[in-house]
Amino acid sequence: MEYKKKICMLGSFSVGKTSLVRRYVQSVFDEKYLTTVGVKIDKKTVRVDGDDVLIMLWDIYGEDDFQKLRMNYLRGASGYLLVADGTRRATLDKALELNERVQAGPDAAPAVLVVNKVDLAPDWEVTGEMLDELRTKGWQPLKSSAKTGESVEDAFLALARMMLGKAP
Repeated sequence: MEYKKKICMLGSFSVGKTSLVRRYVQSVFDEKYLTTVGVKIDKKTVRVDGDDVLIMLWDIYGEDDFQKLRMNYLRGASGYLLVADGTRRATLDKALELNERVQAGPDAAPAVLVVNKVDLAPDWEVTGEMLDELRTKGWQPLKSSAKTGESVEDAFLALARMMLGKAP
């Protein structure tokens, strides 16, 4: 059976949302920072437990103090990849805040939390204790790196399985 699912990438600016999408879809990483203006859409078909899933990846601009997320971008979303930058603690708080807003609205859907830039682990402000606390609240945060590819496939696969109602 084939499914079509919309995934929205949510998080602060410069956390690596675009880099994660590029790594996942094209298997590439680029050191140049490119600001996302509005939304960029990519597609990838993935096999999940015998089912083909066409994933429409909506890479939405990062939220900051000057630019708030336009909730209409989320219409019809089947899931969310919440992305934080391990080197900036505030981005984890923003990802969790975005999740609260999304889950309170009409487009509530499963979410996977990804703490990106594990390749810069010595510079991390997000601690193991913080991640352990999130685990006690039901999250299964993944430490990823768009640069090395670590846990990128795992994050998208976990979300795809959740969207299909299968155990992550």
